[in-house]
Amino acid sequence: MNARLRRLASDYENLKLEFSRHPYIHIEPLEGDPPERYLVTYKIKGYKMDEKTGVPMLSNFHQVELYLHAGYPREKPRCQIKTPIFHPNFRFQVCIGDYWGAGERLTDIIIQIGDMIQYKNYNPKSPLNMEASHWARANTHLFPADQVDLCQPEPELEMGQPASEELDIVLKPSNRMKASSRDRVVDIELW
Repeated sequence: MNARLRRLASDYENLKLEFSRHPYIHIEPLEGDPPERYLVTYKIKGYKMDEKTGVPMLSNFHQVELYLHAGYPREKPRCQIKTPIFHPNFRFQVCIGDYWGAGERLTDIIIQIGDMIQYKNYNPKSPLNMEASHWARANTHLFPADQVDLCQPEPELEMGQPASEELDIVLKPSNRMKASSRDRVVDIELW
């Protein structure tokens, strides 16, 4: 398996781990094995233009398609908005250039896009949608559109035993260790 396919497989495993049972984000693999195209559904508040009144209104359903093209991860993924949105940094595509580096995790980009949808992060000085940029500058009092923290909380571990009791931990050697070092016993003190 080449480096790109390993990265795609790693991204897929991380996405499943991070977003399974997520209350606000749903990830659907669309193409490839491992997947290189995803549909990301956000159930958070952002703005879209009301076609009847011509006034921005809140919407709580947004979809973005992520395509991890042949240049990925050296180049940023292509992110295309699939639902109407009124935002300075969205217009057919999503401007993630300020947040992308080859070492960036795909899960972080998905969270970043969600924060952008909520107007927690936006850049009116580098707009893809000039009309939304002017509106955003004049309506900062409306932001953020939502206060949803999209990062999953870290699990809390409880040992279930009183602190006064001893706890036995057995460390098994890695298969990478040399045979001569496998028989060592290591004492670990926990306090």
